[in-house]
Amino acid sequence: MDQGTFAAPLWAWAAIGAVIAVMLAVDVLSHRDNHVIELREALIWTGVWVAAGLAFGVVVWLGWGGEPAIAYYSGYLLEKALSIDNVFVFALLFGYFRVPAEYQHKVLFWGVVGALAFRLVFIFAGAELLHRLAVAGFVLGAFLIWTGWRLAVRGEPDVDPERNVVVRLFRRVVPTEPHYHGSRFVVRIDGRRRATLLLLALVAIEATDIVFAIDSVAAILAITTNTFLVWTSTAFAVLGLRSLYFCLAGLLRHFGYLRYGLAVLLAFAGTKLILAETPAGKLPLWLTLLVVVLTLSTSIGWSVVAAHRERRRQAGP
Repeated sequence: MDQGTFAAPLWAWAAIGAVIAVMLAVDVLSHRDNHVIELREALIWTGVWVAAGLAFGVVVWLGWGGEPAIAYYSGYLLEKALSIDNVFVFALLFGYFRVPAEYQHKVLFWGVVGALAFRLVFIFAGAELLHRLAVAGFVLGAFLIWTGWRLAVRGEPDVDPERNVVVRLFRRVVPTEPHYHGSRFVVRIDGRRRATLLLLALVAIEATDIVFAIDSVAAILAITTNTFLVWTSTAFAVLGLRSLYFCLAGLLRHFGYLRYGLAVLLAFAGTKLILAETPAGKLPLWLTLLVVVLTLSTSIGWSVVAAHRERRRQAGP
């Protein structure tokens, strides 16, 4: 079913696992003092993560050829674009829980670790389903088209943690403090361990991210079912989510039309999955990359122009 299929050796999986572990270790050591992330620092780290992601695409190109590299870059750009929508939801959750700015990086760090774990499970499960069941392509394709439609017509996403099943279950099962205790997730009070509000915020972010993980993994599987390419493109995009949040959290209102671009990409990925199971066959990878780049460029450009016109209108003649 895949284009440009190759079998990544075990040493490649081990090597990329070691690289990800080192990158996470460097990141957590650089922020162990729980300081507030300023824009300049966030921009520098964003540049580091983007450079790492783009450089790995070159490694794929040199090691396995052009088609796998195009599949990797298409998946990386798609996951990166969908991550922008995640950032908006994370900003709403941080506002709801009133998470102090100096602790937000810690929550996002462990949130990213959980996001990587969930995505790894979904990647192997999804790829196995697509290989074994032809109908899975139709089901996942229809799911992505529906998700794209929902994204295009929805208003501001509903992220009320009080209505989240996971958060409500966590509060019932785990004794929880309604306060922050510095950067600690767990405290001992009267001889009993209790979760802090910071841990509850982390649980809310993880629960919300599961939905995003299902959408994004399914969308990238529409590009390639090679688990190594899906995992690496996803991992490098998600690793930069923390710094991307601190860069964009205050600017997301200026990208009002981005969600329409993301909706188009999800619907395109769903259509691509369905077509792959019909006589029409698989769409070429270069076309996928072209659609991703043009759609993102158009929606972002549209957002910038619309925001500029709105500022001029408010400024008056």
